[in-house]
Amino acid sequence: MTSLFPGFGTVLNVLTVLVGAGLGMAVGHRLREHTRSVVTDVLGLVTLLVAGLSAVAVTDPALRDAVGTGFPLLIVLGALLIGSIAGSMLRIEERLEGLAGRIQAWVARRSRTEGGTDSAARERFIEGWLTASLLFCVGPLTILGSLNDGLGRGVDQLALKSVLDGFAAMAFAASFGIGVMLSAVSVLVVQGLLTLFGVLLGGLVPDAHISALTATGGLLLAGIGLRLLRIRDVPVGDMLPALLVAPLLTQLVVWLR
Repeated sequence: MTSLFPGFGTVLNVLTVLVGAGLGMAVGHRLREHTRSVVTDVLGLVTLLVAGLSAVAVTDPALRDAVGTGFPLLIVLGALLIGSIAGSMLRIEERLEGLAGRIQAWVARRSRTEGGTDSAARERFIEGWLTASLLFCVGPLTILGSLNDGLGRGVDQLALKSVLDGFAAMAFAASFGIGVMLSAVSVLVVQGLLTLFGVLLGGLVPDAHISALTATGGLLLAGIGLRLLRIRDVPVGDMLPALLVAPLLTQLVVWLR
């Protein structure tokens, strides 16, 4: 699918998230709590599936050839450890929740769409925005699709992602409300920057670096899946710096070989 302009795929993705979230909010109150819980469980299972498919990038021949047979797994491990330590010291998860809380408070003063107590509404808003943002912004389709859009290689991957995100936003919004709609802003910022990165750097980004980043992102998605399934509240926000560390570690190993 040919891109009408750089960033077209991201614009399409933002629109599908907004439409999906709007539909989810419109029909969500008609669904029983048990039904919304089941939908969230399904999303958690599918997220784990996508996480596994993303993590397989650690076996990519391009990455193995660039850094050696034994290093891809160590690069992902190192990226997660370094990134998580840095993220926890910077209190990224706490700051994201605080930001979401302030936005929710602002929205609550102008809208009464969130039900329950103020505390319950705040928690739903934060969980919806943070979970949806991480799910929509971390993964191979986000990275590769945005880069390919910027490189002028078409928007096929982002078109597919847009459809998936639209249905996911609908399901999430039925459970979490308006916070999911705010994730469209996250999509716009993250994918917009990645597309700009692709436009500026052209074909200079090696496949090995993208594979390392994709594999690391797959494990972050696994953390999101565990949160959705209510198995463990993994602080995925604190792990986000790992996405920057992974390609840097890859380049370091390439230099040292």
